[in-house]
Amino acid sequence: MTLSVSLIISLRRLHRATMAWLVSWWRMLHFAILVFSLALSPSSYNRDNRPILAHRLVTNTAPNLVWFSVACALVSLVLIRIVVVSAQSYGLSRYALEMVVRVLVLELIPLTAALFVALRLTLPDGIAFAQMRSSGMLDTMQRQGVDLLRREYFPRVMSGIFAVWMLAIVSCVTSLVLAYLTIYGFTPWALQGYTRVVGQIFNPAVALILMLKVIFFSFAVALIPLASSYYPEEPHGRRNRLWAAHGLSEMLRLFSVILLVEVASLMGNYY
Repeated sequence: MTLSVSLIISLRRLHRATMAWLVSWWRMLHFAILVFSLALSPSSYNRDNRPILAHRLVTNTAPNLVWFSVACALVSLVLIRIVVVSAQSYGLSRYALEMVVRVLVLELIPLTAALFVALRLTLPDGIAFAQMRSSGMLDTMQRQGVDLLRREYFPRVMSGIFAVWMLAIVSCVTSLVLAYLTIYGFTPWALQGYTRVVGQIFNPAVALILMLKVIFFSFAVALIPLASSYYPEEPHGRRNRLWAAHGLSEMLRLFSVILLVEVASLMGNYY
């Protein structure tokens, strides 16, 4: 009798956990559909909404772009030097550039840009909105007639997407320039061979995979941390509020999606 009761309790807990997991993903999908419908709506860019969106894009991207690019350039110089010296010591100097481009531009920089934007912008915004939801501030704003989705969530989602794109593009271009200068020095005569090697790496399939990876990274980083705080909390979800208040559930879900996207890109590039 005790075994059957404990089994029933375990099944009920599994059912509740499974339903909560499914509901959370369904809410995230619904939130994404709402945001993308606003992105395709001309009214989101009218005279009233355009200044809010532009302000959020600039304030969330420009300050982070400068010092992230500088930090990424310094780390890239160190990694490029390590790869070049290691390749020379093993007699593989002609493969140094290809290794640098594949390791830095294709893999490390997009992943680093996505994680940086998540930890710097979207996860703190999600935690702030969750605290506002718990305190009733968002409900008060809704009763006052404020369109939370259009005025608060949409600018932050779009700025998160834009920030990932800009950080990844600028840092990748900077790393390509630094790779040329580190390997060949300040000479224009190696430019033809350099562009040929880079062009062979960035064939249409690899370029498409890189573009899709950055896009999916940006969607995950911008949508997942903000989706859960958009919906009212369940009356019986007091334990879940403590979990979500620290952003742990959103962080785990975000890192899981980023890991899946990275694994899919690796399979597309090397299998």
